[in-house]
Amino acid sequence: MIRMLAFALALVCAAPALAQAPAPDPQNTVYLDTGKGRITIRLRNDLAPQHAARIKQLAREGFYNNVPFHRVIGGFMAQTGDGQYGNGTGGSKYPPLKAEFSSVPFTRGIVGMARTSDPNSANSQFFIMFGDAPSLNNQYTVIGQVTTGMDVVDKLKKGSSSDNGSVTDPDKIVKMTVAADAK
Repeated sequence: MIRMLAFALALVCAAPALAQAPAPDPQNTVYLDTGKGRITIRLRNDLAPQHAARIKQLAREGFYNNVPFHRVIGGFMAQTGDGQYGNGTGGSKYPPLKAEFSSVPFTRGIVGMARTSDPNSANSQFFIMFGDAPSLNNQYTVIGQVTTGMDVVDKLKKGSSSDNGSVTDPDKIVKMTVAADAK
């Protein structure tokens, strides 16, 4: 009887915490299918609405399909999203985005927008963090977080440290899809 009462009490106490867990939002979730598996990213349109909208727009246009992870630095980050040239020098046909910095720290699994030295130059490229990088905090726009598939990110082919992480024969995003559009 005491065990049943303790179990019931535990359920009552846990109910508020369970109710506060964010429900998956298919309109703000993207799937990156790679040769090594799927990476699922929850886009943070609450932090960076313009950047999240751009990522979804480009995914829906097929811009990211067959795009390489051109810069992968073990312990730091994996960068992709250059659907123009595939080497990190290109972007989309759309204009650069104004920075949408937030207080969310760059930790393992965080997804940020790549840019030039101009904070307002993000376009299509993004990166996924392997580890913590406080030096990026408030310097780059956080656009999301990996919810599943960090094991896939960890398996991506790493680049040469002597060449700033450039990858020879890199892994690719085979297909990137907004979850709401997935069949």
